[in-house]
Amino acid sequence: QVQLVESGGGLVPAGGSLSLSCAASGSIRDINAMGWYRQAPGKQRELVAFITSGGSINYADSVQGRFTISNGNAKNTVYLQMNSLKPEDTAVYYCKARLTGWRDYWGQGTQVTVSS
Repeated sequence: QVQLVESGGGLVPAGGSLSLSCAASGSIRDINAMGWYRQAPGKQRELVAFITSGGSINYADSVQGRFTISNGNAKNTVYLQMNSLKPEDTAVYYCKARLTGWRDYWGQGTQVTVSS
């Protein structure tokens, strides 16, 4: 199994930037992809972006061009650089790791609040 620890959330004015990070420990060799999801109050959890171990990246349309996901130098860490933030980006952001065998693990979540 894998443990995920997120950091970097906070409060930022509209138009500002935040960077999130997620570090995985445990069975990191089994990780096929890591990504970020978010859940706003009263809404379903939705995909923000993910990156595979092979380097393939996918973004939600709503964040394309504003957010950047990366692994950095360590593939057990994933970052999300968020620029040009909007109030509608306000949510709890969750890191997810997908392991071989379609096993998913989630972080505890970090709050991102964008003020208008």
